[in-house]
Amino acid sequence: MFYVFGINGPMYQGGADRLSHITAVRGVQRPSGLRAGASGVEGQEAQIRNPAPPLSARAQGAVSAYLGTEQGPKEERRQLYVVRDVMTRGAITLTPELRVEQAWQLLATKKIAQAPVLDAQGIVVGLLLRADMAPLALLPEPGAVREAIALAKRPVSEVMITPVPAVAEDTDLRRVTHVLLETGLPGLPVTDDLGHLSGFISRTDILRAVASDPPLDLWS
Repeated sequence: MFYVFGINGPMYQGGADRLSHITAVRGVQRPSGLRAGASGVEGQEAQIRNPAPPLSARAQGAVSAYLGTEQGPKEERRQLYVVRDVMTRGAITLTPELRVEQAWQLLATKKIAQAPVLDAQGIVVGLLLRADMAPLALLPEPGAVREAIALAKRPVSEVMITPVPAVAEDTDLRRVTHVLLETGLPGLPVTDDLGHLSGFISRTDILRAVASDPPLDLWS
């Protein structure tokens, strides 16, 4: 079950297929892969003329650990089905009235990239992303410092994503991953149908579950 919550309360309850019709789907720009050479043979010749430097001890250890995964799991896989299997409980939250500079400091201290925003009744009304608090478009322009200071003084309510999708604890993980890919969001608040927060599920939570030892099986 998915929900959409905004500053005026619940807006949607239902499946993932209609989420994009309720709240704007926004893509997240990702850095493109590095290109080693101009094309084809020239790139290959450049690699031959300039062989890669030897790996450091740390890098060699990482490669060895990766190759070791080919041997397969030594313990029985534990199957994962729903959000509650991988979600983070006790998520850091913000209030709409908090200043952006205060929110930035809190998220940086906790080393997280986003946080749900709750109103005075503890209901989810938005999602704040660290990326939205320091738009790169401000940096190269004249007067950027003044604009950045003005942004830092704004309340979170003016910067947060709202309305924001949310998800129930018993929702199938495959549906959640589909919504994360479709919206470009780094994660979703986990709530009941009234918007009370019980946790947060992020792409990191899902990747950590897949990479843990013993391996976890998302799809069986």
